[in-house]
Amino acid sequence: MIQDFTNQTKNLIDELKKVCADFGLGNDGNESKIITQTFLYKFMNDKLGYELKKIDKRFTPDTPWEKVLQGINDEEFKKLSKRLPVNTARLNRNQTLTYLFQQQGKADFSHLFDKTLIDISNQNAEIFSVSTASKAKITLFDALSQFIADPSEKDNFAKAIINKLVNFSFESIFDQKFDFFSTIFEYLIKDYNKDGGGKYAEYYTPHAVSKIMAKILVDKPAKNVTVYDPSAGSGTLLMNVAHEIGEKNCSIYSQDISQKSSGMLRLNLILNNLVHSIPNVIQGNTLLAPAHKEKSGLKKFDYIVSNPPFKLDFSDFRDDLDSPENGERFFAGIPSVPKNDKDKMPIYLLFIQHIMFSLSATGKAAVVVPTGFLTEKNGISPIIREKLVKKRLLTCVISMPPNIFATTGTNVSILIFDSQANGDEVFFVDATNLGSVVKEGGNQKTILSADDEQMIVSSFLERVERPQFSISVKNSKIASQGYSLNSGQYFDIEVKHTSISPAQLRTLSQDLRLTLESAKNRHHELDSKIITILKEIAPEK
Repeated sequence: MIQDFTNQTKNLIDELKKVCADFGLGNDGNESKIITQTFLYKFMNDKLGYELKKIDKRFTPDTPWEKVLQGINDEEFKKLSKRLPVNTARLNRNQTLTYLFQQQGKADFSHLFDKTLIDISNQNAEIFSVSTASKAKITLFDALSQFIADPSEKDNFAKAIINKLVNFSFESIFDQKFDFFSTIFEYLIKDYNKDGGGKYAEYYTPHAVSKIMAKILVDKPAKNVTVYDPSAGSGTLLMNVAHEIGEKNCSIYSQDISQKSSGMLRLNLILNNLVHSIPNVIQGNTLLAPAHKEKSGLKKFDYIVSNPPFKLDFSDFRDDLDSPENGERFFAGIPSVPKNDKDKMPIYLLFIQHIMFSLSATGKAAVVVPTGFLTEKNGISPIIREKLVKKRLLTCVISMPPNIFATTGTNVSILIFDSQANGDEVFFVDATNLGSVVKEGGNQKTILSADDEQMIVSSFLERVERPQFSISVKNSKIASQGYSLNSGQYFDIEVKHTSISPAQLRTLSQDLRLTLESAKNRHHELDSKIITILKEIAPEK
């Protein structure tokens, strides 16, 4: 049944995309807003019906809940609304999908459609709005028909959207958990949040990487904890960690410079029963203006996950970061502005430092970095590595397979921090040879199996050393190697010995002698030819 419903949901998404294409908005910059917002409106509409049926016996399976709702007076409706869970959007009786469907024959229907969405946004702003760093509110919905250039097509566009939504219902799957909704969410945004190859706030983390990070961090039960991502994107990492902890046991905090990504993260939170964390979603520049603060300064978090952009031109605000008030946060320094190719400024080095600074005294973190960070000898990188080791904060380095990200050739590794570890060893996992390579579009991508993921996770959690795969290394040895975090240099070199008989040895020796004699003869022949050629072009006088 679940697979059937998954397919039906994906078909709905495809149908909505087709509507956009039919009205000239295919691959348009506003298509993502139309698809995600109409999907969310439908989801909220059906969630309201689902919750009403749970709290009032008048809403029976035999009668459409919208019809029952129309027969309830205003006073009763207010009382019902107060009994609804806080994570359920409040829709008035004339804001339901069925009501809109019945109004399609009226003039200026697109205006009614837009007004309905805007009114729902305003009614639910306190719970469902994302904030900017300056405290401005980004509400749920836009007036979607505004994106249709031809005024004569606006009504037809609004009707087409409503007609795609009305014959579909989410009600049967609200009891499903993370795995179902993560699949749906990934399909919903797959054309709008692809890995941007390092572009700020558009970095997409593969699920395999997300799951590995989450399972390593959450190795024991936790309650009332905070989870933070300073470069959250659409929230893949956050959702995986929240799922491991339990959605009711944690609060999500995030910041991201991209308004599009913050909107997608909000949708992800709604789908995954984390509505209570939406007020903690901030759209803004984490490095320049970190938004989550306490009386003592920046807020400290129990869990931090991040796949920050690796390289980006941040020269416009670079000097603003290089200030005394950021001296402790950016202890290793701020990357300089290069004379050429400013797009390659290593902004991830600032995120690593910010994460170290934002970790609580009992906190853990998992950060994706370019593998080059592990061995970089100049600049900021070795200073960061030295502090990670000396402070006994670094507990694990996992080198991932090539092409784990489909659209970038950058090799990546995962760093694991633990404020309470206080150990004198770092555990290295070399997973570069795991996985199978598949074609994805015009690129190759490495896919990890469930067994591959489990091997990585269990090796670290159980500290299982495997030849050429995993090993514990003393901090003192890492220091002697200039704080290099390249796992390969810490593995013992394997020398394989093969026993052979005296007869086999004689045969090998004879073959080697013949090979050497043949090479010697060819050498003499070549010398003779060279002498002949030289005499021809430079005859003796």
